[in-house]
Amino acid sequence: MDSKKINKMIQDRLSHHDWDFSFDRKRDILRIEDKVTKKGITVELPGIIGKYKEEGPESLDEVIYYIEESLTIMSVEQDLVGKEKNIFPVIRSTSFPTQSSDGIDLLYDEHTAETRIYYALDLGTTYRLIDKNLIKKENWKPERIREIARFNVRSLDIPYKTDIVAGNTFYFVNSNDGYDASRILNDSFLQKMKQQITGTMAIAVPHQDVLVIADIQNETGYDILAQMTMSFFAAGRVPITALSFLYEEHELEPIFILGKNRPKK
Repeated sequence: MDSKKINKMIQDRLSHHDWDFSFDRKRDILRIEDKVTKKGITVELPGIIGKYKEEGPESLDEVIYYIEESLTIMSVEQDLVGKEKNIFPVIRSTSFPTQSSDGIDLLYDEHTAETRIYYALDLGTTYRLIDKNLIKKENWKPERIREIARFNVRSLDIPYKTDIVAGNTFYFVNSNDGYDASRILNDSFLQKMKQQITGTMAIAVPHQDVLVIADIQNETGYDILAQMTMSFFAAGRVPITALSFLYEEHELEPIFILGKNRPKK
């Protein structure tokens, strides 16, 4: 399975829509736009390929649903008033566009050297990233969006599963609500986890639907975390970063896992 094949499969599934498709093989992305509104989305194919290899043809059903829902929502005028409980922060990579598909600046904040914080209006089956035109139309200040989003993400439940490998403990947050990676912004939760960790605390957000917290007890733990993060990153529908972070004094520091299991900041 390669990007050319997965691109054809997606286009075949969506051929009944009045949409334009533009496949960039060099960048492994597929651009899909409504012919009338010219609004559209960009689909990164490597993550879809990884999931297809793991789960088979059925994994494409979720991708097709996401594309159809997203493009349908784009044709509907949105507002923020009365929807405050549906505003959340979302973590994305620093390579993620800072403008919407129609060239409007998105509201975002720098987070780490590898990640940014964007803001989304949850629409149930999909979401819309909040741009500056929407804020202006509502006559809101960006700080209001930030405060509401941070409050909402702190209000989310944080269920997690635990696994112990080679003496290292890994905690996985994977509720699949679209905001698993966003929970990295809940510092009170991170502090609570810090209190029960006896080794080095490391965190990974390889894609939007998983947050990994690791209690590293030995050098092998770094290798396990690196391999795990890369695997998640490759399989994620919305990949973020294959790097991990050390969590110290309320700060996140990206680390590179080098040879012989030794991390480098």
